[in-house]
Amino acid sequence: MLKTRVISAVVMAPPALLAAWMGGYAFAVLVAVAAALMCWEWHGMLTKGFGPSGRLAAVACFLAALLAVSQPHAAVVMVAICAAMAALLAKPEQDGRLWAGLGALYVGLPSVALVWLREDPAMGAAVVWWLLLMVWATDIGAYAFGRMIGGPLLLPAVSPKKTWAGLVGGMICSALVGLGVAAVFGLPAVFTVALLSALGAVVAQVGDLFESWVKRRCGVKDSSSIIPGHGGVLDRVDGLLSAAFVVAAMTLASGQSVLAW
Repeated sequence: MLKTRVISAVVMAPPALLAAWMGGYAFAVLVAVAAALMCWEWHGMLTKGFGPSGRLAAVACFLAALLAVSQPHAAVVMVAICAAMAALLAKPEQDGRLWAGLGALYVGLPSVALVWLREDPAMGAAVVWWLLLMVWATDIGAYAFGRMIGGPLLLPAVSPKKTWAGLVGGMICSALVGLGVAAVFGLPAVFTVALLSALGAVVAQVGDLFESWVKRRCGVKDSSSIIPGHGGVLDRVDGLLSAAFVVAAMTLASGQSVLAW
């Protein structure tokens, strides 16, 4: 399983990093396709199918990610309207209106946030590369430290394998990646980026735990089996969704990129 996970990661990482470097619609299309697949997975977990509510969410989140290149505010409005309509179209007895609407928000808002962050002409490439590498480092560090050290579980009722040692390991690896990104992109506040990276690892782990809770509620192990060794797209980017949303909110609140703090 580990070998399959590594091979899949090696295959997927270069296109993602290249698209993030190119920005514009090259990156937006990648995010849009991922968003549509995540909507399919979300509704598949809820209903074991892909009805009108799921199809609407997939199309709307796909279009919102593309729209975010030029009209991010309109893209957010589109996601909000989609969430309301997806909830109305859902079958209450099967998947619940609240969960159908939540899925559109859970996928759509971070997807728009990622594209919006990349469109910053000064720091966009650095921020998205930082987010991707930070989340990957968190996953790798959490897995390695958790396996090597073990110890008390982080939240056993939700995830039976995640440990406190893994969380600390993820924070350390993420901070080291932050130092590397700061050096490569010539960012002045090196240690601030490292600190933000360590905190970002916590946010990513919260996103991971949330998706684990949803899967446990739905009685599934993975969101899908589309990625060999990893499960689904949601399984692969759950931490990125939460980190992108928080970073976008911090950027909006401060009026500047978090990497420029």
